[in-house]
Order: sequence, then structure tokens, then C-alpha cells
Amino acid sequence: MSIETNNNQPWNKGKLVSQKLPFNIKEIWAIRVRLQIAEKKHDLALFNLAINSKLRGNDFAKIKVSDEYNSGVVSSRAIVIQQKTGRPVQFEITANTRDAIAEWISSCSLTATEFLFPSRVAASPHITTRQYARIVDGWLKDIGLASSAYGTHSLRRTKPTFIYKKTQNLRAVQLLLGHTKLESTVRYLGIEVEDALEIAEQAEI
Repeated sequence: MSIETNNNQPWNKGKLVSQKLPFNIKEIWAIRVRLQIAEKKHDLALFNLAINSKLRGNDFAKIKVSDEYNSGVVSSRAIVIQQKTGRPVQFEITANTRDAIAEWISSCSLTATEFLFPSRVAASPHITTRQYARIVDGWLKDIGLASSAYGTHSLRRTKPTFIYKKTQNLRAVQLLLGHTKLESTVRYLGIEVEDALEIAEQAEI
């Protein structure tokens, strides 16, 4: 999670900060159902897309309507250039996420040139990482999770963690996260010797 300060520097720059946990299925649906019942179209679109996109907070905040929405239809895939690496990363947009995005765009009549999640303050045209973090913190409080263990980065980590556990395909996860090195993906997922041994045990030769 990267929260901005007044000088636009991440609050955690130069500090050691523990990695945030990914959400599990029960937690995902606990948040999603609450947002649906409360008819929070903005938050539902943000929550679903954050999980699908697997983007860092600063990249996610700058998504534009045109990145996802063309000719009145939400795309099933999108491409975003990562600020950290300058490399493009592609991600899927699932059906429930497409529905949530379409409802959000329609509800506030956003145009193609606008940011998908506009800021509520005049100083920024798009949601800031601080605003993003506050929104996520509200969700955490609603379902009784600690902000010390979860945050915006939990949304980035959630789907890659599920994919790895199901497939053990590190290369696929690397591509989805936009990592330049496989070693970064290994560290990111927190893969340990025990994980490697479990995979080896499944390969009978």
C-alpha cells in the first residue's frame, strides 16, 4: 500500500513495512455483499476492478474510462502502462466487474476522457492513493479486519495468490503482476520451501 503525503512521496518510502495479506473468498464476498446491499456503485466497481486488475495503487488510481469502456460497452480485457516499470500489463475484467463498472459510469455520466474514479478534492483529477486507502479501511472495519494486516495491496495480491495456489504456475502470475523478474514474483507470493515440497510431492515420476 502506498499512501501519499503532501509532497507526493509515499508514506512508507525508505521504511520496512510488512506485506499485506490477500483476501480469502469469505472476506471478498463479505465486502462485496455489503456494497451491493448498500448500493454503493462507486465502491463496488472499485473493489471488483481492483481485484481483477492486480495493479499497484498508483496505477489503479489513474485508470481512465477509455481504458475499460468503448462504444458503450465495458471491455473484457484492458491494458495499463505501469508507472514503476514503464511496461504494459494486461488484465481481465470479469462479468460481474463489467456490470459494476457499467452501472458506475452510467450513474455519474462519466465520459471517455475522464478518470474512472475521480477525486473528491480539486487538487487531483483522480482518486489519490490516500483516498483509496481510506475507502479500503472502511471496508475492513465493516467486516472486522485489521488495517495493520490488510490494505489496498491486499486487493493486488488476492487474485495472484488464488491463481498460484490453484495452478502453481509462477510464470502466469509473473505476467499478470507485470513483474520483470520471476524472483520478484516468488518473493511477492511468499513462496517457501514447504510450498516447493508440496508441489514436488504431486509430481509422481
